[in-house]
Amino acid sequence: MPQALQSKAVKRPFEGKAVCARCTAKSRQTGQQCDRPAAQGSKTHKCDWHGALSTGPKTPEGKARSIAARTTHGQATTAVRREQSLASLRLAQLEDVLYLVGLTTAPRSRGRKPSGYWPITTPTQAMRFLLDTRLNTVKGHGT
Repeated sequence: MPQALQSKAVKRPFEGKAVCARCTAKSRQTGQQCDRPAAQGSKTHKCDWHGALSTGPKTPEGKARSIAARTTHGQATTAVRREQSLASLRLAQLEDVLYLVGLTTAPRSRGRKPSGYWPITTPTQAMRFLLDTRLNTVKGHGT
């Protein structure tokens, strides 16, 4: 057993019945360790609620249910993703222009910037961005 898991998997009485290893899962909200006993044979010292011995579906019916329930849907094509990425890029750069001109004092958008992003820091760059955006809009899409 790895040293890190060995120190967390404390043996203690569970509901007065037996002395057993404790589940090593931690709560994201409180940071406290799970109070349930670790499943027997669990190499990661997890209880049944936290994925002790699950290795996925074994029967053809179970595998079919798993495939049907998957979260990836395949409806977002590469073209749609590219279009969404471009819209996100334009929005991030438009936010830069708004700050540069002084039209907003709202907090900046959090998170990583989109692919291809370059910060707009001068009025010349802002004008170039606005003209380029206006000239490259597709008829019927955008203003």
